[in-house]
Amino acid sequence: MRITWGSPDGGPVPRGAPVAVLEGSTRAILTAERVALNFLQHLSGIATLAGAFVKAIEGTGVHILDTRKTTPGLRILEKYAVLAGGAMNHRFGLFDGVLVKENHAKAAGGLRAAVERAQKTALLKKLPVVVEVRSVEEAVEVGGMGVDRLLLDNFAPGKIAEVIKRLGLTRKMPRAKGKSGAPEAGGGVPGSGPEIEVSGGVRLANVREFAIPGVSYISIGALTHSAPALDLSLLIDEVL
Repeated sequence: MRITWGSPDGGPVPRGAPVAVLEGSTRAILTAERVALNFLQHLSGIATLAGAFVKAIEGTGVHILDTRKTTPGLRILEKYAVLAGGAMNHRFGLFDGVLVKENHAKAAGGLRAAVERAQKTALLKKLPVVVEVRSVEEAVEVGGMGVDRLLLDNFAPGKIAEVIKRLGLTRKMPRAKGKSGAPEAGGGVPGSGPEIEVSGGVRLANVREFAIPGVSYISIGALTHSAPALDLSLLIDEVL
């Protein structure tokens, strides 16, 4: 089968324009049609939604990230689709970054204890440490512990600004991406505190409200778990 693509990955496709032209056995085309369309619709939907979020915060210097909320077995494809849409990948798995969350804090006997244990492990493996915080007080406490990034979960824009002010943070440069597309350890602005990532309650209609000075990343699980499929169909044009 010969396939001619109408646009490269990440490129725009006008409504009604062909995404691709297939030439080959009718039996082969119709056998693969549904599976091929399922993948193309799903992944194109993710890329389209990612691109919409990127465009919504254009000019702010903030980067849109995905999460690990992906379809089992399809993570590498869905994260590639996010990249095609112009956004960035968060960590791919548990092996390329440490994210301390609420349950870790509960299990370790407190947030500080969980962070200290995570830092010991991360130091040996040269991994970045990201800590999810749920209040301004937690952010200020953990921000002084030398972590790479704070994840402000479900913070209103005003509370985000308060954290940035109290920690005396300036704009962060995004870290270089590793093989998985996730930011590597050791980036940012030296000596100026942790990067700030924002997540929770973010939608296309309000994402720009969260892209305030001092924020480096906005992570959005909906990019992969709730992106609407692009409406595509396959039509036979000519039979020889």
